[in-house]
Amino acid sequence: MQLDRHDRALLRELQKDCQITNQALADKVGLSASVCWRRVNALEKSGVIRRYSAIVDGPLTGLGFQAIVYVSLVRHETSRLKEFIAAVTQREEVLECLATTGDADYHLRVICEDQAAYNQLLEDFLFQLPGVAHIKTSLILKEIKSQAYIPV
Repeated sequence: MQLDRHDRALLRELQKDCQITNQALADKVGLSASVCWRRVNALEKSGVIRRYSAIVDGPLTGLGFQAIVYVSLVRHETSRLKEFIAAVTQREEVLECLATTGDADYHLRVICEDQAAYNQLLEDFLFQLPGVAHIKTSLILKEIKSQAYIPV
C-alpha cells in the first residue's frame, strides 16, 4: 500500500490517541468523516495498522523487573527454531522476541514481578527449551525512552 500525506497524518494521530473519534480525527487531518473512516479502514485491512492497544506502566502494575535476555541456540535446525519461537511467543513475560545478528541469535525483552520470578522463568522455561546453548542477561536499571510510536 502506498501511503500519501493524509494516510501518514492519520497514522500519526492514531498513534497519539487511538480512542479519538472518527470526526475528531477527520477534523485534525483535514478530511471529511466518511473519507477518514474509509482510509482508516483501508489501513487496517492492508495490515499497516496491525492492532490498537493501551500502553501500561509495568512497575505500577507490580511488574518492576525487566531484562534483555540474549539467547544463542546450539544449531539452527528448522524444527528447533520453530519450537523455540512457538515457546517464547506463548509466554506473557516475553514482551519482545527479535531474531538478531551478532553474538546472540535472539534478544528477548522480559518483564516479571521481581528477580525471583525471573529466576523461575529461567529455570523452569528458558533453560528447559531444547536447542538453547547459552543465555546471557542484562538487567534494565532504568527506562530512558520507550516508544511504540513509528515516525511516519
